[in-house]
Formats: sequence, structure tokens, C-alpha cells
Amino acid sequence: MGRLGPTEIILILVVVILLFGAKKLPDMARSLGKSARILKSEAKAMKADDQQAAPAPADPPHAGTQEPAPRTIQAAPGDVTSARPVTEPSDTTKR
Repeated sequence: MGRLGPTEIILILVVVILLFGAKKLPDMARSLGKSARILKSEAKAMKADDQQAAPAPADPPHAGTQEPAPRTIQAAPGDVTSARPVTEPSDTTKR
């Protein structure tokens, strides 16, 4: 299994076009791009949540008793769907 040369890449592209058709390829690429944007925004949101969840050492222990505001997933630019609220599961067990 060596490197792919130009002949092999062209052959793979021809097979992909024959399998999916030239009309469906832009739709597939568009949906792949949307999925990548959603994944990236969710990863950023998770990092932000982790940074907010870790209390600063100077914060008093009772400062975290306020219920957090619900998160909202923002629609990507050019997306036809609007932003929607996210219901996160609550941890009812006490540790």
C-alpha cells in the first residue's frame, strides 16, 4: 500500500461520481459542511461550559446555587432553521 498517485485519485473520483451522481455530490458536501460547523460549535460550547463550571478559588461556595440559564444552539449563517433551546438532562443523584 503505497502513496496514491494522480491516476488512482482520478479513478476514485470517477467511481464516486458514478456511484452518487453529479447532482447529489454538492448536496452531500453541503451537509458535510453543516455537520462540521455544528460539531465545531458544540465543541466550543462544551469548552465554555467546562470553564464556567470550574469555580474560581475566590468564589464563595454558595455562589453556585443559582440555576443556570438554558443553552441555545445558534443557527449557522445561511441555515434555514432557527435557533432552538436545548434541554439538558439533569443529574438528580447527589454525590
